[in-house]
Amino acid sequence: MTVNRLNRIRDWQHRYVDQKKYAGSAVLINRHGAELYYSEVGARNIEEDLAWTRDTVARIYSMTKPITSVALMMLVERGLMHLDAPVSDFIPEFKEMQALVAGAEHIGQTEASRAPTLHELLTHTSGLSYPFNPGILAEAMAEADLMFKPGQGALAPQVRELAQLPLAFQPGTRWEYSVSIDVLGRVIEVVSGRTLEDFFQREIFDPLDMAMTGFQTPEGIGDKFASLYSPLAGDAMALNEAQRGGNPLRLTDDYHTSPFHRTQMRSGGGGLVGTIDDYMRFAEMIRRKGRADDGFIISPQTVDFMVRNHLSGDIASMGPQSFAEQPMEGMGFGLGGAVVLDPARARCPGSHGDFSWGGMASTFFWVDPVLDLSVVFFTQLAPSSSYPSRAELKALVHGALTD
Repeated sequence: MTVNRLNRIRDWQHRYVDQKKYAGSAVLINRHGAELYYSEVGARNIEEDLAWTRDTVARIYSMTKPITSVALMMLVERGLMHLDAPVSDFIPEFKEMQALVAGAEHIGQTEASRAPTLHELLTHTSGLSYPFNPGILAEAMAEADLMFKPGQGALAPQVRELAQLPLAFQPGTRWEYSVSIDVLGRVIEVVSGRTLEDFFQREIFDPLDMAMTGFQTPEGIGDKFASLYSPLAGDAMALNEAQRGGNPLRLTDDYHTSPFHRTQMRSGGGGLVGTIDDYMRFAEMIRRKGRADDGFIISPQTVDFMVRNHLSGDIASMGPQSFAEQPMEGMGFGLGGAVVLDPARARCPGSHGDFSWGGMASTFFWVDPVLDLSVVFFTQLAPSSSYPSRAELKALVHGALTD
């Protein structure tokens, strides 16, 4: 990579800040295991004019999902479960499921359904949904506020409440982005006999030295925690009712009063906060096929299994009707993240086998096995569908490569 081409990334970051799209952002690039580039611009808090710095703590939302998926596969490696097991083996409330019939017009139009398997939960083919998706189940979830937010109490009761609703479709027949990884977080607790927080800390964060990552802000973090902004006039997570407001950077979660300071919910689907360096340590573990500094937290064979496409085709071929953190054409889905099948069909520069995912606050990461590259992008603007920053950043990084 050449310096002048890499500097295009910083220019791009500045444009987003100058155009009031993002308050601030940071980009970190590693290649062959060494840091190649880092850039930070703008503010982590506009109201107090606090600069975005390398130790800024941010909400990573759905970038929690790959971590939860790794945790589940650690238990699979230990022979404590298998991926074709129905989730009802671990959470009995899922035993007698119903699914909406094709063309259903209300939540009562259902038919009998088997329970989703762990594999279907991992790959978002379970029949679950999210409140911000279109559809009847999503509407029912929104009415019940089944979003696994940081202030919504303990994990187990919300999972049990979710199990009382029908599935959006028969498991395995479609792809729909969902709270399924939150359900798997509860499975991890049941199988391990530990809280999800404790499992993450001892099995993943401590071995990877991710000291600033957790379900709530680190003690004494103060103003290092970024505020969250949105260009929407209403709830930044209510995508079905999205309306642009007059202020493109409306404060929606002030770092002073954020519920992440006193988290109750341990959401495996979107509950973590952390720093860019911490997440790079996780991304590098994936690039190094499970290796931490003092050994392996998961085997190379398991990582290879996770970053393969586990769908019958690309996501688009599975008839999705939901929001997603990635393009759907030319993209498959592994265990915890998307997998590039064909960069041309995805219409974004990349390598076959890129493994990636993002979060609702517009954070993003990818690991490129062909170029031996790991990239992490942090900002704090919801929803992540507001701007095409992820495709632009991938093009910038590939445009900086000269070998």
